[in-house]
Amino acid sequence: MTDLQIERERSSYNISGGCTALIVICLLGKLYVANAGDSRAIIVRNGEIIPMSSEFTPETERQRLQYLAFMQPHLLGNEFTHLEFPRRVQRKELGKKMLYRDFNMTGWAYKTIEDEDLKFPLIYGEGKKARVMATIGVTRGLGDHDLKVHDSNIYIKPFLSSAPEVRIYDLSKYDHGADDVLILATDGLWDVLSNEEVAEAITQFLPNCDPDDPHRFVPHWPHMANSCLLKNKNCGHGGWHL
Repeated sequence: MTDLQIERERSSYNISGGCTALIVICLLGKLYVANAGDSRAIIVRNGEIIPMSSEFTPETERQRLQYLAFMQPHLLGNEFTHLEFPRRVQRKELGKKMLYRDFNMTGWAYKTIEDEDLKFPLIYGEGKKARVMATIGVTRGLGDHDLKVHDSNIYIKPFLSSAPEVRIYDLSKYDHGADDVLILATDGLWDVLSNEEVAEAITQFLPNCDPDDPHRFVPHWPHMANSCLLKNKNCGHGGWHL
């Protein structure tokens, strides 16, 4: 409903762009974690890391995106192919065999290259560089109703879903200590630090705080986050700061 409301009101309120969404609701002894995008939630319980979300990117949702393009080829604007190849296909490779993947394939197979395969792939790039239609690197979220492929009239929104994945954590099934935490963060953190690095920083930081202070995280979090980020080999002086 929120995404539909954004679509209805985007002209009246000048709503442009979009965002990912990661929310947590605590209800009747359970945590409901809903994620639409590439943010991440983890629980650190007695040193154990419990993932509470999946990240939705062109790579993780490849089959959904390819299937949609296969069923509705007009969405590709005659500029893209829904098939995936290990690299861009060149005209000189027409008639030759190359590995490819379709929506119904988890592995790779060979096909003979045709003219249609010369089009730009729906999903291109690897890892954080993977993009849908060479434009966006996240496949779920809110907004982006007016997002188009550069210099074209091809809308990308049909490939972007606002439906979240919801995971449930039953608090009553486990014993929890004062230093057990739920961590929510965007890819700004997870791009440079692993779950293990964040969990280690948290477990080193919390014992220095008063467990009875409900606000113990607030004044110290920026310092802890900066220290955590600066430990990463890619973050030296002049790097990340909060």
